[in-house]
Amino acid sequence: MSRRCELTGVGPMVGHNVSHSNIKSKRRFLPALSPMTLQSEALGQSFTLRITNAALRTLDFRGGLDAFLLKAGDEELSARARKIKRQLKAKLAEQPAA
Repeated sequence: MSRRCELTGVGPMVGHNVSHSNIKSKRRFLPALSPMTLQSEALGQSFTLRITNAALRTLDFRGGLDAFLLKAGDEELSARARKIKRQLKAKLAEQPAA
C-alpha cells in the first residue's frame, strides 16, 4: 500500500533534518493519511479511501465526495477514485434522461 492520498495524490516529500550544529541529513515528510468512509449521495454508497487530513477539509469545503470527484482531474486520483468517478458520471448522465 503506497503512502499516497487517493483523492489529491499527495505523497511523501524529502527534506533535511537540521541539527543544532547545522549538519543536514536526509529525511522524508510523510503525509497524514487516515482511512475514511465517505458517503456518495448520488450513488447511495459509502467508500473507504485513504486520504489526507487536508483532503478531508477540502471535501467539506467543496460539498462532499461527489462534488470533489467531478471537479478533480483524473491524473491526481487513484485507480479506485477514478472508478468511483466513472460510476458517478454514468449515474448522473442517466438521471436527466429518465
